[in-house]
Amino acid sequence: MTNLALLASFTAAAEAGTFTAAAARLDLTPAAVSKNVARLEAELGVRLFNRSTRQLRLTAEGDTFRQRAAAALRMLDEALAEVGRTRGAPVGRVRISVGVSFGRRYVLPLLPDLTTAHPQLQIELSLDNRTVDLLAEGFDIGIRGGVIPDSGLVARRIAKLPLVLVASPSYLRRHGAPNTPDDLTQHRLLGVRLSSGQEIPWRFRKPSGRGSVERPVNAPLWLSDPEALLDPALAHAGIAQLGLHHAMPFLRSGRLKAVLTQQHDPGQREIVMHYPHRQYLAPRVRVVVDALLGALAQDPDLTATRESLPASWLG
Repeated sequence: MTNLALLASFTAAAEAGTFTAAAARLDLTPAAVSKNVARLEAELGVRLFNRSTRQLRLTAEGDTFRQRAAAALRMLDEALAEVGRTRGAPVGRVRISVGVSFGRRYVLPLLPDLTTAHPQLQIELSLDNRTVDLLAEGFDIGIRGGVIPDSGLVARRIAKLPLVLVASPSYLRRHGAPNTPDDLTQHRLLGVRLSSGQEIPWRFRKPSGRGSVERPVNAPLWLSDPEALLDPALAHAGIAQLGLHHAMPFLRSGRLKAVLTQQHDPGQREIVMHYPHRQYLAPRVRVVVDALLGALAQDPDLTATRESLPASWLG
């Protein structure tokens, strides 16, 4: 590929008429300009200048090439200038990938004010629970549960992700609230079996208080999407393990009750925002990252813990 330095030397020499004048314009030596032009001619396989001791004269091929090269360099200058003008302004499209429930409940309500504050910003929100390759699919920002292992991505924690066992008051009135994990054998449980076939077990603290133990979920109803468990739980179908942030509005309204909060020990998880670059992050992406992280950090449902739940919310 032709080097930009060769093109710059050629166009400067064509405009100035001599290598010496072109060299002064480019802050190079005349020998360097002459060498660059010779390299360009060798690469193209044509003579661009007829040279004399006093001046340069473009050949027919050189004149045609000069017009194209000058236009290309002008376009490059304009592109660099445009980037410089927008370097501090959020302009353009930002594509965000987020899970369906989290996106609708927490992210989508924040976007209208953000686009109003930045009229030249366009935000495209993709609501999808599948695993997304940010780079391959052209997303600027991804929000998912868990820590992203790819070292090529920047990961920013939005919130811890405690899990809670919940059931509707109607279900608990009919079947009774479990007092110990062993009582779950007498209950209808709602399980998660991922599309890979992996079943998500439930974990409980050992009676000794040291460590935890996994219990298989003997469930009559299985779903591949953990977020979708909310619907059958609200429909009185059984006990489900949900992210506390999903359950919070329904715990608050009394449509769900939390059970076995003292014994349940699901481990540590997180909601994470990730994006491909930290250095030279485009202003359009930076303003969205900062706005979402700032607003989500203030959401009380994302900072709630199981220990902070009022007694009236427990089954």
